[in-house]
Amino acid sequence: MAMKTNKTQCVICNKDKITYLCEGCLKTFCLMDLTKHRQILNEELHHIINDYDQFKQRFGEQKPNPHDLFLINEINQWEINSVDKIQQKARDCREIVIKSSQTCVNDTEKKFNDLNEQLKQFHSDNEFNEINLNYLRTELIKMREELDNPSKISIQQDSQSFINEISIISLEKKSNFNKWKQNAVTIAGGKGKELNQLNRPEGIFTDKNKNIFIADSYNHRIVEWKYNAKDGQIIAGGNGQGNRINQLSQPTDVIVDQQNHSIIIADRGNSRVVQWFNQNQQILIDNIYCYGLAMDKFGFLYVSDRATNAVKRWKMGEYNKEGIVVAGGNGQGNQFNQLSFPTFIFVDEDQSIYVSDRYNRRVMKWRKDAKEGAIVAGGNGEGRNLNQLSYPRGVIVDDLGQIYVADSRNNRIMRWCEGKEEGEIVVGGNGEGDQLNRPMGLSFDNETNLYVADYENHRIEKFEVIV
Repeated sequence: MAMKTNKTQCVICNKDKITYLCEGCLKTFCLMDLTKHRQILNEELHHIINDYDQFKQRFGEQKPNPHDLFLINEINQWEINSVDKIQQKARDCREIVIKSSQTCVNDTEKKFNDLNEQLKQFHSDNEFNEINLNYLRTELIKMREELDNPSKISIQQDSQSFINEISIISLEKKSNFNKWKQNAVTIAGGKGKELNQLNRPEGIFTDKNKNIFIADSYNHRIVEWKYNAKDGQIIAGGNGQGNRINQLSQPTDVIVDQQNHSIIIADRGNSRVVQWFNQNQQILIDNIYCYGLAMDKFGFLYVSDRATNAVKRWKMGEYNKEGIVVAGGNGQGNQFNQLSFPTFIFVDEDQSIYVSDRYNRRVMKWRKDAKEGAIVAGGNGEGRNLNQLSYPRGVIVDDLGQIYVADSRNNRIMRWCEGKEEGEIVVGGNGEGDQLNRPMGLSFDNETNLYVADYENHRIEKFEVIV
């Protein structure tokens, strides 16, 4: 019997020898060639160390990037311009105050001289009575009051900035605009009232588990569609159209209150906002012609009120009080402080409010505590051009501040960057039909897949993001 050996072929000399495995390249070497292999590796390590030392020296001598210096110079120039503008405004205001004060002094001095002349006249002529004395006394009192309270002006601070605001934008992040597959996946619906059907869905809400809550408007119910489910589950309403506490009437929007995991519903047909929690119901806000809902990170509830053309805000637990108007509320119109039939709304991290201003064919942004809004999408009349909208509905904003709008009558979803004159079509825009037909509510999941309530097609469409 031959003696068993552990000899194998060396990868270098190709001879059968006792070999050793290199765990890095997974090749076998005889002892002599392994030593050479280790020497080569050592030399490569020294090359890397030399490269590192050279880079370290270069890094230590690195001068500021010319582009960064340009940006810093631009910021410095913005600071100078802004300070100049503020100083000029202060000079103008001081001049107004000084002129006003001088005018008041001049007026008082003139009245004083007139009164002095009258006193001399009465005294020299010795012709006066009680009426004359009362007149003189009254005039003297008036002059004293004017001297004690000379200024008829005050300072009013405007919440709107009159200097240009600047911010730093990452070009890498900004250039990475998301795109979506143009062919959607239907994840819920088909016209009808069964659990696997919908009838003109409007508002939608997607939670962190990709479960979708749907305002199934003409079925007068709220349906939760679990992720990848074949049919939905009625979690509110579904007891026929009506105004009983367990009924709904054409609900338009739904959100999930993250504090207590209840759902809040814009019960449009009953002019109320209701809360459902484990099949228990309560009316939060009554007598409001509600349409859209939103909740900020502090738990404030926002409701669009079509009757007053306003968006109102309520503090949690104070729904019995009158809401605070935070957008619009100055009558129906197209001025910057007005709205005309506000529908869906969105509130960002800074508590800025985005409103789909339906009849004005625009989306307005109202910063916190602002007296006026700014047009951030549309506002150029009704049409199909890239700078126009037609009866906008759903509105959401992504982490980059890009605004997505359901351009309902144009059957498309638009994306607008604030400050740009035109938007771009994200999906749709091919006319009424199989793709989109009067889109309403919009929502993103945690992977930025886009969900659209396809109103006239009675379904929820999912447009998958292209990674």
